[in-house]
Amino acid sequence: MTRVSTAGNYHSALAELMNTQVRAQEAQTRISTQKVATDLTGFGRTSETLTALKSMQSRIQGFISTGETVSARLGSQDLAFGRIADGAGGARQAIADALAAGRIDGLMQQLQNEFQVSQDGLNTKHQGRYVFAGGNVEAVPVVSMTLADLAAAPSVADSFANDSLKQASRLDEGTRMETSFLANEIGTDLFQIFRDIQTYHGSTPITDPMSDATRDFLTTQLARFDQARTSITDMAARNGAMQNRVDGILKSQGEQKASLDELLSTKTDADMAQAITDLQLSQVAIQASAQVISQLSQVSLLNYLN
Repeated sequence: MTRVSTAGNYHSALAELMNTQVRAQEAQTRISTQKVATDLTGFGRTSETLTALKSMQSRIQGFISTGETVSARLGSQDLAFGRIADGAGGARQAIADALAAGRIDGLMQQLQNEFQVSQDGLNTKHQGRYVFAGGNVEAVPVVSMTLADLAAAPSVADSFANDSLKQASRLDEGTRMETSFLANEIGTDLFQIFRDIQTYHGSTPITDPMSDATRDFLTTQLARFDQARTSITDMAARNGAMQNRVDGILKSQGEQKASLDELLSTKTDADMAQAITDLQLSQVAIQASAQVISQLSQVSLLNYLN
């Protein structure tokens, strides 16, 4: 037989009130966080599955961040290639115009300007780092500032300060891509042409009146500039192909992440309608328990004994 006592009744009612308050707090937490639980313990047997899905989600997000960084750098490289090619094309056009006009006064100044255009392209920075410097990203890759500096160097190779380390990035579990170019491999042929012209100018000034030897020399440089620009354009095309591939990988990873997010959502997101219903029921139960405790103060066996 169950023993009936005032203390026992109080204990039972108080325990029910506390349990109801816990259920109300749990429902309130689900509403505020919109999640089934706030830690893995609350998910019970599905916690291992959630851990695996979260790990996969983190890996994909890491690859996406890497891909976005690589894509941005490739974009900067594309703009740089445009500048370098413009310098080569501008120099070629300046010579062609001078030959067509039969006047070469001011040609060397124009070539100096175009040399600096290409130099600026080779010294392009992305997020404060030189993109064509190899591993030595803090040091300017082209150190010859003028055509005179270029001609004074022991060789064209001495005009470049980049090292031979090319940047490579892991874009997903099975793809590792070398995504950088070196200043010397891009600009050596072009700078050799500029150097030869400056050296010729040092021995035979390129000024009016134009001699037949100077005309022949300059005419020869037109084809060399065309070849150099074609080589630069080919490298730019390779850069563009890599950028397209990276963008394709990013698109695929974005779709994978969206699918994972949806799957996680089905396992972790709370049923808001059910959570609101549970909260309302808990609040009603709390009120009922409080009323019971209040009434117990007026119910005692002493009343019957008296």
